[in-house]
Amino acid sequence: MRALKIVLWTLYRIWFYILMGIPIIIMFPFLFISILKEKWYPYFFVMARIWAKVILFGMGFFPKVESDQEIVAGKSYMFVCNHTSMTDIMLMLSSVKNPFVFVGKTELAKIPLFGFFYKRTCILVDRTSSKSRIEVFDRAQKKINQGYSICIFPEGGVPEDESIILDEFKDGAFRLAIDHGLPIVPITFADNKKRFSYTFFSGSPGQMRVKIHPFFETKNQKPDYKRTVKEEVRQVILKQLQKYNT
Repeated sequence: MRALKIVLWTLYRIWFYILMGIPIIIMFPFLFISILKEKWYPYFFVMARIWAKVILFGMGFFPKVESDQEIVAGKSYMFVCNHTSMTDIMLMLSSVKNPFVFVGKTELAKIPLFGFFYKRTCILVDRTSSKSRIEVFDRAQKKINQGYSICIFPEGGVPEDESIILDEFKDGAFRLAIDHGLPIVPITFADNKKRFSYTFFSGSPGQMRVKIHPFFETKNQKPDYKRTVKEEVRQVILKQLQKYNT
């Protein structure tokens, strides 16, 4: 029985990467054109959402989004989510219609096909480089000035120890939000670790619950508010994860 599960899990992982590539190949000409000019990013974003939904549906993942507050079209936000899986990217794209830009690690740019567009549309950060972290703020400011939202996984990566429910948060997302007066939108992904974690021999089809929590306003807040709001946002997501796990 264990041997059969290993074979099925292996095929399941291979199928995931096939699903990542197929929509990109089909839409490649349109995706490529959409990244030629920055003002065409909303068109790229629409196609990215289609790509994400194809993967989720093809893997047998069924998102269920619950929102406590409306995300207004045309308004910029700072989206912050817990991070446990590669599917976090797809689920985030599927759940939010407002065009946003990911701040993500440089390593993902090495993935064939996906990485080509990832490094041209996302704000990449090398967490081992202080210069890279500073440049993130400059690039994010430019995107915010263009009217886009920003999405950051404030844990700074996926914890190697999967028993950790929610790691400590980094300051970056909260500093950016306060500097630009962006509402902070906490988002909890409940099932991504169960559905498709970084443990190779694991995963299964099923529901993916998403909880969009009430926003935290940052207008007219002083820089030192980042410590307070960072912990408050973390507690909101942590309590929701604990609630889902009980």
